[in-house]
Amino acid sequence: MSITTPYRAIFCDLLSDRTIDILPLRDVTVDDYIGKAGSLSGTIPVPDTAMAARVRRIEEGRTSVYLQRGNDLWWGGIVWTATLQSDDQGVLSLGIQAATFESYAGRRRIRDDLNFQNTDQLVVARKLWEHLQTGKFDDETGTTVPGGNIGVSYGYETSDPPQPRSVAYRDGDETVYLEALDALAAQENGFEHHIGVYRDPVSGARVRRLRLGSPKIGIGSTDLVMDRPGSVLSYSFPRDATRGGTTARARGATDNTSQAVESRPLYADADIAVGRTLIAAGYPRIDLTSDHNDVASTTVLKSLANAELAEGAGAVVIPEISVRLDDLVPPALLGRTVRLRVTDEWWTEGLDARYRIIGVKVSPAQRGRPDTAELYLEEA
Repeated sequence: MSITTPYRAIFCDLLSDRTIDILPLRDVTVDDYIGKAGSLSGTIPVPDTAMAARVRRIEEGRTSVYLQRGNDLWWGGIVWTATLQSDDQGVLSLGIQAATFESYAGRRRIRDDLNFQNTDQLVVARKLWEHLQTGKFDDETGTTVPGGNIGVSYGYETSDPPQPRSVAYRDGDETVYLEALDALAAQENGFEHHIGVYRDPVSGARVRRLRLGSPKIGIGSTDLVMDRPGSVLSYSFPRDATRGGTTARARGATDNTSQAVESRPLYADADIAVGRTLIAAGYPRIDLTSDHNDVASTTVLKSLANAELAEGAGAVVIPEISVRLDDLVPPALLGRTVRLRVTDEWWTEGLDARYRIIGVKVSPAQRGRPDTAELYLEEA
């Protein structure tokens, strides 16, 4: 991608968000998802010593990067790896790999005793991020632990209806913050989390915002209407029965309290979730299982099993559409609802259905190809 494209790669100091430089980025691939970290990869050309001096200011692990299209931020994250390369002609370039700001929680571990009793799950999620960034909570006094605040802000969302959780984390268990968040979100009637980036409409400052939604994240009051023929360039509807099932069991922590008894993970017959409606309709029994080594509660294991069965009941379907990016497509796509209308040989009577966007992969224009985005969908 050359500097003349509508995209700009803005490199900043991770902790202060101070702009370091705006650099050209070629061969860009970028994606983002609800509930997991997205990624960015690209190559910075280094044609001379002046550019080399600028590129040297990028430091892995402490530099953030934003991808800006026009006046809007489409992606933001942390540069984790960089590779200096020289080809057989002596041409230099720096390849970078970055991940969205959620990835920071995957590099931090809980090193404190935290205990939440009958606390709404979204409050727990928010307080985990507060503790990750400051070493304390907003209602506590004391010295903030330095070096952890990457500037992620939060709202005041709560579950509706409330979903109280009782969870505890112990110093010394080295629990990864992101794994704690994911385990909390994975329970029955759980939630979704995502860190979005945008510019403050008043100050113009860049914002990193933790968004929480129970049970789902949803934005926008109107549907995005996408048609084929029209803005939809291609689509696919994969149906995968190998990822689905009709029963689920979640296994927990291993009991190592007695050397005289064989160590086995916690589970119980009551913790098997069964899709009785699917079986009654003629589906065979297909078993799903998962391990949760930090869970020592059969109640939580039952909740996890029910949630896993709900996500993978029968065949898993994740529709995907490729669309042309234009001024009608907003930058904040995750959580938006799409009204997809297709008329072709398969949908002879026309498909007219609503889906929610749960993943986005952007491909900047190259060699005459327009800007496109692949949107990953689930039924709304």
